[in-house]
Amino acid sequence: MPDSPLSTIHAQAPIRICDIGGWTDTWFAEYGSIFNIAVSPYAQVQINIYPRENFPAPVRLCVANFGDVYDYDPAKPGWEKHPLLEAAIRREGIPEDVAVEITIHCAAPPGGSTGTSAAVTVALIGALDALTPGHITSHEVAAAAQAVETQDLGLQCGIQDQLCAAYGGINFIEMIHYPLASVAQLQPPSAVLAELEARLALVYLGKSHQSSNVHQKVITQLENAGADCAPLNELRTLATTARNALAAGDFSAFGKAMNANTAAQARLHPDLVSKDARRVIEIAQKHGATGWKVNGAGGDGGSLTLLCTGGPTAKRGLLDDISQAHPDFRIIPITLDQHGLQVW
Repeated sequence: MPDSPLSTIHAQAPIRICDIGGWTDTWFAEYGSIFNIAVSPYAQVQINIYPRENFPAPVRLCVANFGDVYDYDPAKPGWEKHPLLEAAIRREGIPEDVAVEITIHCAAPPGGSTGTSAAVTVALIGALDALTPGHITSHEVAAAAQAVETQDLGLQCGIQDQLCAAYGGINFIEMIHYPLASVAQLQPPSAVLAELEARLALVYLGKSHQSSNVHQKVITQLENAGADCAPLNELRTLATTARNALAAGDFSAFGKAMNANTAAQARLHPDLVSKDARRVIEIAQKHGATGWKVNGAGGDGGSLTLLCTGGPTAKRGLLDDISQAHPDFRIIPITLDQHGLQVW
């Protein structure tokens, strides 16, 4: 494509950590309560816009994390290389008079159980929306991103990741009836936010989380048990507990809610808290960490959110020990995000 585009659109959206009450944002839960936190690193999208004539396809996709560059025509049936991205483009559409070069990057590792794919889709839909005069709301962006996964691709997908990416901040999500939900954002005092950011840590276990037959077993188990079963009710209650604890600045109670949610995940199926995750938790316990949460649904690979204590020196010692415990363990630097989807 030419070096000088007619114009350029940028968008970014945060990833999600420390999701408490997960599994209750799904179709089989019917209704739910979920607490989560939006953080950097961001999913980033850049769209360069050119005149349509003389280009082989309406879209050139540059997927930086995978080193893929290829032309894509949304009018053609089937998928090329990245169905999630292509489905989002097909759903939003490209104006007939332009061609676009879309570059996508996220510093968070794919498959880290931090809602990375949702953040990418939210950022992409937000950027594509800016190609037209209309402007859809954060809630509409989240709904469209979730529909890409569930309707267009037929995947199992809750609603919390897309809402967190679109809204940012610290969220308490009440799913009234799948997929309808409201989002209430916590506004703790600045001192509480600073303390929270100082204590939080994200540990990537070194390999992408893969949905597996374990997740399907849990889904079948919960579906058969019904929306009001004890495991789902426990998770809903823990989301409320986490919200109330953080609103009060009570980090001890907040950490206990994280730990209780991880234990509840393990009761759904022991493999949802993997051997590597348990190893990180043991190290965190030895260093006196307040909380640990296996991110997302859990399972092999993925990541954990830790709530550290004892100040920056103690935190560095804990994270150093985790890094040395396994060559694949990585500490992902994070900061709290208060803006959600941004498009300019």
